[in-house]
Amino acid sequence: MQDPNEDTEWNDILRKKGIIPEKEKEVTEDQIIDIVDNTINEKTGRAANDLENKTLDELDELEDEEDEEVLLEYRRKRIAEMKALASKSKYGEVKEIIAKDYVQEVNNAGNDIWVILHLYKPGIPLCTLVNQYLANLARKFPATKFLKSISSICIPHWPDRNLPTIFVYYNGNIVKQIVGAIELRGMKLTEEELEWILGQAKAIPTKITKDPKPKIRDVLFSTLRHENNNDVDDDDDDDDPDSNDW
Repeated sequence: MQDPNEDTEWNDILRKKGIIPEKEKEVTEDQIIDIVDNTINEKTGRAANDLENKTLDELDELEDEEDEEVLLEYRRKRIAEMKALASKSKYGEVKEIIAKDYVQEVNNAGNDIWVILHLYKPGIPLCTLVNQYLANLARKFPATKFLKSISSICIPHWPDRNLPTIFVYYNGNIVKQIVGAIELRGMKLTEEELEWILGQAKAIPTKITKDPKPKIRDVLFSTLRHENNNDVDDDDDDDDPDSNDW
């Protein structure tokens, strides 16, 4: 039997008389692309029409559903972070240790644990001040392990001139030493300054990003302003009509 799709003179006669159907046309690559584009546009148009046909309340519900998914995801992440922090927040105080505790409490403190050790001696005012500040910081940053030890008990022959001394450890290794009154800024040291110093060593997650210690320039201007204000007050007294000169 002859193929009806063949291009023959006889087939052309038969097609004209309606005896055989018209020849099937080949679909070109451009036509395929047009079909795909039209399908996509049709679906997109239907989606847009669906949104256009929705009421404001229905649109709000869609937004609420999307917002709820975002909030749930954020909540899951925050819960995971809080659980991780809670597992580390197990200290909250300054623990007193002696020499035999050193390896266990410091070197073997554990992975991802920051340790702050203060060497001090009773009767040294700056040591007492630092201990007070560390007690407050230990409560504020319970994920960091705060320790203190009398210097002569913890490290025999440690010089008193080096007190107070603060050692900072991470994963059992020392990463920072703060030795002596000069490095700890003497009796004018504030708790905020000590927090900043320890934060610079990464031992605590402080939010203090700038050194809170007053700059010499600021102190000088403050003194000058105070003196100027006193001069103005004196001049005002001279011009006071109620003064004793009248």
